[in-house]
Amino acid sequence: MSNYIQLSNNLDQLKLTKIKEYLPAYLDDAISKDLSFVDILLELTNKEIDFREKRAAEINLAISNFPFIKRISDFDFSYQPSISKNQILDLASLRFIESFENIMLIGSSGVGKTHLATAIGIEASANHVSTYFIHFQSLIAKIKKAVAENKVDHFVKSYAKYKLLIIDELGYLPVDKVYASVFFQLVAARYEKKSTIITTNQPLSKWGEVLGDPVLANAIIDRLIHHSTIVKITGKSYRIKDKLIDIEQQVKNFEPNP
Repeated sequence: MSNYIQLSNNLDQLKLTKIKEYLPAYLDDAISKDLSFVDILLELTNKEIDFREKRAAEINLAISNFPFIKRISDFDFSYQPSISKNQILDLASLRFIESFENIMLIGSSGVGKTHLATAIGIEASANHVSTYFIHFQSLIAKIKKAVAENKVDHFVKSYAKYKLLIIDELGYLPVDKVYASVFFQLVAARYEKKSTIITTNQPLSKWGEVLGDPVLANAIIDRLIHHSTIVKITGKSYRIKDKLIDIEQQVKNFEPNP
């Protein structure tokens, strides 16, 4: 067996996929361009690192459970003048994660809360921050299951581990106090240790009604907002905007019969 074949087999065994892929071209360059051994190794290892980082980012994105892929660049700030673009860009820099701070996105349905939360989460995931997105009602369903199976501690540990946890749409349906108390345990476990993004259509003053206990709600709010950025969105619904655009387009395309 030639040394080249043995080298190729070794690269397979070590799972150095990109080095093997680019090796023939770089060996040719070594001859034609008089590249040094160090230059070749540097270029090949850079290719391998780039490939692995890209693959890791794709895997992180897949397991983060995002409902869709949307970026900050996709957000129409001109339609929501109540939002500071600079503030959102600063949040997307992920400084808040290094400080274990939270983000509260508060506003009525359709104003872009989930879009912004997802976009920030995608940025975090791309930067190798363990991130998980979950709808609040799905979280409550998992809490119910954990309570029924006497696995509350396991549940809390499972969701306390993420450096960034995004909980979407808190407030659309009321929650039994028993399950709200487990939610409090999760919030308390993450307090000043991890970052959480919450989107809600309810003002904080209404959380007592949503969570079935004003005292418990205040304890949750206290831990969430102690180190947090609160973004209140008061604009119009994007869904209505998109619907109006569709209607306008249909009107333009309508040609009455002569």
